[in-house]
Amino acid sequence: MIEKISSSESSSATKTNKKYGGWKAVPFILGNETFERLAVFGLLLNFMVYLTTQLHLNQVSASNVMNIWFGLTNFGPLLGAFISDAFFGRFRTIAFASFSSLLGMVLVFLTSWLPELHPPSCTAQELAKGECVKASNSQMGVVILGLCFLTIGSAGIRPCSIPFGVDQFDQTTEEGKKGMASYFNWYYTTFTLVLLVSQTLVIYVQTSISWKIGFAIPTVCMFLSIIMLFVGTRLYVYVKPEGSTFPGSGHVLVAAYRKRKLMLPIIEDKLDGVFYDPPLISASSGDSLPLKLPLTQQFRALNKAALIMEGDLNEDKSIVNKWRLTSIQQVEEVKCIARVLPILFTSIIPLIALLQQGTFNVTQALKMDRNLGPKFQVPAGSIGVISYITIALWLPFYDRILVPRLRKMTNQEGGITLLLRIGIGNVFSIFSMVVAGLVEKLRRDSANSHQNPLGIAPISVFYLAPQLVLMGMCEAFSAIGLIEIFNREFPENMRSVGNSLFPFAFGCASYVSAIIVNIVHHVTGTHSHPDWLTNDINAGRIDYFYYIIAGLGVINLVYFIHVATRYQYKKIQVIDPLPQDMEMGSHKT
Repeated sequence: MIEKISSSESSSATKTNKKYGGWKAVPFILGNETFERLAVFGLLLNFMVYLTTQLHLNQVSASNVMNIWFGLTNFGPLLGAFISDAFFGRFRTIAFASFSSLLGMVLVFLTSWLPELHPPSCTAQELAKGECVKASNSQMGVVILGLCFLTIGSAGIRPCSIPFGVDQFDQTTEEGKKGMASYFNWYYTTFTLVLLVSQTLVIYVQTSISWKIGFAIPTVCMFLSIIMLFVGTRLYVYVKPEGSTFPGSGHVLVAAYRKRKLMLPIIEDKLDGVFYDPPLISASSGDSLPLKLPLTQQFRALNKAALIMEGDLNEDKSIVNKWRLTSIQQVEEVKCIARVLPILFTSIIPLIALLQQGTFNVTQALKMDRNLGPKFQVPAGSIGVISYITIALWLPFYDRILVPRLRKMTNQEGGITLLLRIGIGNVFSIFSMVVAGLVEKLRRDSANSHQNPLGIAPISVFYLAPQLVLMGMCEAFSAIGLIEIFNREFPENMRSVGNSLFPFAFGCASYVSAIIVNIVHHVTGTHSHPDWLTNDINAGRIDYFYYIIAGLGVINLVYFIHVATRYQYKKIQVIDPLPQDMEMGSHKT
């Protein structure tokens, strides 16, 4: 909700008509993001195979490298977001991180090109027997160094790319709000197309033609990403870093605790001078109107942090002690974080369902008929493209056809509320696991009734399509809804941190999934029968594992509904900013 007000302290302020980048700037941002993701995923999706077949690592060592890298890549954006919001701003952070990613790409490419940086090649038979020469410590050192630069790049690019695109829209106008909603959909559409290309064309080049060419493609894409970023520099809107909200959040919590025994006024929002509410100064280039958060009644105890007591202010209205008094803006920023965190926690279980596309779905595909005609066999790792095709087809239809019609009925710029969109995605995740369990039972029964040396069931791999379509719909609703709510509902000066929460949630889901897998693996096996997740899936019961995730999804959905029905969306007031030459000391909180 957005209101426009005029601050009495800034009545003499002169407004500057800010020309936002809008859709003129967005193509360059989307181009930068598209090439960057094509580079990263072109390397990531098949890197496990590179480690085992080209560097000759065993499965455990290769898995450890991948898990550590995946974890750092998903948790690193939190640090990158802090640095962006507090010090450098989004554009500079993206630019620096892009060069770091390019350097990482070059190092990994060199390990496939220069004979000195990889072990001698060997045959598939030697590899199966473990007779190949493994990569030396120095060779692995170059690989790890390349991955470190890539992690630094991801830590800077991931949390800033979407907020930088959002900065180009004026969310105080209807056109700007509609543009933002459409931007999120197109962002994920290009993201899905990148995954399609990476999981088909790039993987094919790497495994069937040449690893050198296969790694050269992502490296060139990263170079093109940097070019796209700098070509649009004259069109961008640049939001200056205002400093991190984290210290201010600490001030709010401490001040509220110190004043916990004080009584709040009955009608808080109508008592001028009772709460500390200094004017705001714009952070955007061009002095665009700042967005003010009005005082709300949710988490009411925190309002005490802004309650002015005797001795809290100097004569010039500046704060005496930041640990005893904070502004209403700071209080409401903490409330924004407090509202979003439960939504973050409810996203972990649905994301666990999505993670199965790269694990047990692939295991199922390996034990099914993957022949597509007499001469072509579908790679097991590429079966997930069904999910991406679903997203690529659904999102343009949703954005261009469905949303305009829903908008007329609901008066919501996105057609439906963000929480409803996330909830629909959560329902799809539950159905996807139920269907996955039913298909696995069908596959297992077929394999056991038509036994053969390879244990392959005589049913088509495309029996997995229904569960993958449902997973795609889950991602189209839930994932995009999460990205949008993290960006919209976080404080303006913490938008990069908010955007980093989505990869953070994926990282948490990955580790929680690993915990569940290990528990099931150790608890379900007995002397008379193997565990549900045994290597021989025809003897195991992966379908039961899917049902466990579906059951957890139902419990999570109940909690999500509880949280969603009590959620209050962020309200915004647009105020006339105070001119720089009229700044008062009370602003510097």
